[in-house]
Amino acid sequence: MTEVLFYHLTESKMEDALPPLLDKSVERGWRVAVQTRETARRDLLDAHLWTFREDSFLPHGTDEGDMPEEQPVLLTTTTDNRNAATVRFLVDGADASTVEAYDRVVFMFDGYDQGQLEGARTQWKKLKGEGHKLTYWQQTPEGRWEKKA
Repeated sequence: MTEVLFYHLTESKMEDALPPLLDKSVERGWRVAVQTRETARRDLLDAHLWTFREDSFLPHGTDEGDMPEEQPVLLTTTTDNRNAATVRFLVDGADASTVEAYDRVVFMFDGYDQGQLEGARTQWKKLKGEGHKLTYWQQTPEGRWEKKA
């Protein structure tokens, strides 16, 4: 059964919280897909991941770039798993129809966006009912993640 994590952003933007989680995933040898709802958002994330920190390199690409199947981190707007990822991050309320295909799925949602908040609640109820192992993490005022459920 897929392990499902909900990351509730309350203190930082997704652009600041996502890269360290992707770094940790790559360090663990995991292949990752990051799914957004819109192409423009995917492209902004692509540009951001090249420059988010001067002292690191996060290898990644987009589903419209060269060799998407070779990317350790693939940014996409589709539910396809072109890089054979075992971990999928769903951001900005992206479609969660392929949860069962992964070892781990991470929902990242903005706690100040009512649509994303409601979408996360709906997904929690649905996935809990399907028997998935769910955990809920919320940011502390310092921006760290604290397990709440």
